[in-house]
Amino acid sequence: MTNPTPSPQFAICVRNEGYPASLERRKLYQMLPDEAAAAEGLVRIVDESGDDYLYPQDYFVLAELPPALTAALLQTA
Repeated sequence: MTNPTPSPQFAICVRNEGYPASLERRKLYQMLPDEAAAAEGLVRIVDESGDDYLYPQDYFVLAELPPALTAALLQTA
């Protein structure tokens, strides 16, 4: 039995202290699944560089988007 692929998630940045060049407040970012990071209070985010890095979880609020919008965002990525 295989695990289903998690659906893509997006989050809005609400804090960027220490990361002003990498994160913009009030901007939507793609989150990548990372259970080990979550256990440490971190989230894996595709930031302004286009690469994914770990950031404090409390810097983001999970955004619940309609499936059509999620699909459109992933096509432009």
